[in-house]
Order: sequence, then C-alpha cells, then structure tokens
Amino acid sequence: MQLNSDQIKEILPHRYPFLLVDKITECVPGQMAQGIKCVSANEMHFLGHFPQQAVMPGVLIIEALAQTGAVAILSEEENKGKLALFGGIKSAKFKAQVVPGDVLELNCEIIARKGPVGVGKAKALVDGKVAAVAELTFAVVDPS
Repeated sequence: MQLNSDQIKEILPHRYPFLLVDKITECVPGQMAQGIKCVSANEMHFLGHFPQQAVMPGVLIIEALAQTGAVAILSEEENKGKLALFGGIKSAKFKAQVVPGDVLELNCEIIARKGPVGVGKAKALVDGKVAAVAELTFAVVDPS
C-alpha cells in the first residue's frame, strides 16, 4: 500500500510544520512501513540549526521514523482514529548528516508487541547510506 500526504494526514494527527513524512512508499499494516521525507532548505528548523551550515536535527530524523512506524500501527483496522505515542528511544545512533536537498528514506519494522505497547526497529537512509538507526517504543492510546 502506498500513501500520499493527504492519505497520511487521514492516519496521523501531525500537520505542518511537524508532519515529517511526505509519502509512504510501502506499508503492511501492523508490520512495517517505508516512506520518504524530502528535506528542504525552507524548513523552519534550518533558521537556527544551523544558519551557516544547515543540518537536520537528529531528533527530527527520529520523529520522522516514529511517524513512519505510526502509519504501520495506526493503519490497522482496530487502531484507526487512535494515537501512537512515544514510550522510549533506545540505541539511537546518527551516522551521517542530513542536509537540504537530501531525500530521507524512512523504514520502520514492528518487531514486538504486547497489548497497546510495541517496539519498532527504525532506520533512515540517504542515497542508500545509513543516516540514523534506533529502536522506538510506542503506546497506542485513544485520543482524549
């Protein structure tokens, strides 16, 4: 299953400037999702990170990965309309800078689940090279 930005917005509550996935290129509900983020020089965080040498903040790369994983979880029929919240970030490593003009390839595979809590193995690549990896814990909750 592929999703454009409008279809992603039907699943995720995030909106500009915090929707960090432009397209889902593959998704198996409850199991995995792959997506892309086209990194643009016009993004707000580049005003201060850093004015002389724009670098995408690592926390935003992790957030983009989490949003990709959230699409996999929230596209399951029983989770439609729910939220996926961060429960933890483990073993995050940043291997390369992400700069304007890069296309960030986002991959998140759900590797464990127990009730509403789960874990995703996430990897971000640029031009086939690893930019970041992490293990992301999430909790699926009803919005209040």
